[in-house]
Amino acid sequence: MSSLINPTTTKTLITSTTFRRQLTTSSAVTQRLVSNPPDLIKWVKTQGGFVHPFVKIADSGPFGLGLVAHQDIPKGSDLIALPEHVPLKFPDGGDGSHQNLVNLARHVPEELWAMKLGLRLLQERAKTGSFWWPYISNLPETYTVPIFFPGEDIQNLQYAPLLHQVNKRCRFLLDFEKEVTRQVGELKLQDHPFGGADVDASSLGWAMSAVSSRAFRLHGKALQNGNRGDVPMMLPLIDMCNHSFNPNAEIVQEQSSSDPKMLVKVVAGMNIKEREHMTLNYGCLGNDFFLLDYGFVVPSNPYECIELKYDGGLFDAASMAAGVSNPSFSSPAPWQKQILSKLNLEGEQALLKVTLGGPEIVEGRLLAALRALLANDSETVQKHDLNTLKSLSNEAPLGLANETAALRTLIALCVIALNHFPTKIMEDEALLEKGVSTSTELALQFRIQKKSVIIDVMRDLTKRVKLLSSNESLASQN
Repeated sequence: MSSLINPTTTKTLITSTTFRRQLTTSSAVTQRLVSNPPDLIKWVKTQGGFVHPFVKIADSGPFGLGLVAHQDIPKGSDLIALPEHVPLKFPDGGDGSHQNLVNLARHVPEELWAMKLGLRLLQERAKTGSFWWPYISNLPETYTVPIFFPGEDIQNLQYAPLLHQVNKRCRFLLDFEKEVTRQVGELKLQDHPFGGADVDASSLGWAMSAVSSRAFRLHGKALQNGNRGDVPMMLPLIDMCNHSFNPNAEIVQEQSSSDPKMLVKVVAGMNIKEREHMTLNYGCLGNDFFLLDYGFVVPSNPYECIELKYDGGLFDAASMAAGVSNPSFSSPAPWQKQILSKLNLEGEQALLKVTLGGPEIVEGRLLAALRALLANDSETVQKHDLNTLKSLSNEAPLGLANETAALRTLIALCVIALNHFPTKIMEDEALLEKGVSTSTELALQFRIQKKSVIIDVMRDLTKRVKLLSSNESLASQN
């Protein structure tokens, strides 16, 4: 498999005259689109925005560029405020060039929403004298997302679900380049959405990555029903806040009764000490999403999990490896099929993706299926509702023997999943110590975290099995 594009060869959009991210949670890298971009803080203030006097842009080495407190900032302080015209959004309407941009956006699937706003970003990047140029010129020149990895490092991820998503995005960008060329190739200059500039898969990938790693989905204009739909928008300066699951700041949208315009603010959620970075929570996400959209990996991510496909043959093999007698995953009884259907693990519209890890440790649907399929009779199972069967905190709802068999099967599944990785954690760590490229480092860190979460799940389940065994011994003695 070859990579789509190499970040070092990303082409710059040129208008025709004739017609913090490394292995960290930083939101940007230090090399920006132009060598000496305009002062972003000054520009925000010039446009009627507010920036706290103690907020500064700082280069923190491997963390990239971020917002740092120059002095202590008390909790509740406004850090940044952007008036409604400053965020960059997809246009609602406008002239011919905007309409052609809208036509292009219709070819972008909803799951790749970042590409839609990315088209607007490319339009403004190509426009001479763009209102947003002071912001765009401060954007990173390259991004560390996997679509820019060399082919070898894409393979180094060693995780099929993410490989599938990377390949899917690469194929989309290559196909979309052809669609863009077809639609805008013969347009007049005044109708050309990119001012006559050539747009290829490389520039499309840059724009999509810029948006996916920096945009926020906030409330937009009021809809006919009175509600407000979520609108992706790029928030100059605000998007330089780093990520944290325990952030010291939060985004607030304000609108007064006298002024219908929306104000986007960042407020200190706690006291921020001098030299501390301003952080926002990008979302309670696993590393698949962080790497794919933001270009970084979070060590010891509490939301990290591994994805498995619910497959009767695989689960039969796991239960037999665990020493569980009479596995029936491949040929469940009719009453068991009914339970699987309720869990959406049976039928034409079944969702067969299940997960291990994260806050649940074991996805509830998977746990309920194992408990039901390893049960001897329907009456015992039907005494409990699905929520009880799905909860790992409900110890042994179907009895100690059933629970032990289910947990041992899960442990065997973990072993099978771990063996799918061609390298061990110690081998990966040895490679990291040798010094490797940024993309190789990210790939190694990603797969280390995946293997670590499997091992953590195994340890947790093993402790539960031992506890069940102790309880069973006590029960037999009594």
